[in-house]
Amino acid sequence: MKVFSLALLTLLLTALWTGSQSVSFRSHYDTCCYKEMFIHRKIPAFFIRSYQKTPSHCSRKAVRVELLKGKKFCVDPEDSWFQEYQRQKELTSTST
Repeated sequence: MKVFSLALLTLLLTALWTGSQSVSFRSHYDTCCYKEMFIHRKIPAFFIRSYQKTPSHCSRKAVRVELLKGKKFCVDPEDSWFQEYQRQKELTSTST
């Protein structure tokens, strides 16, 4: 009976550890931008709900943009249209 309990406990702990590791692997994909995720055309400002810079551990410097309907795209933070969008957002947030 003790062997069965020990085996069951080991199996449970292994399952918990494996589950926590898969979440961390998935979170890297969810926060980083890869070549196929980039959009290279201007997104109208009224479609953008929010944006967030990718973390420093990501291989590409990018910004993840979430649209009103929940779709997410990656954009190059150096794109002129995005820099203009950021300037406009900063101006409206400081004036209110």
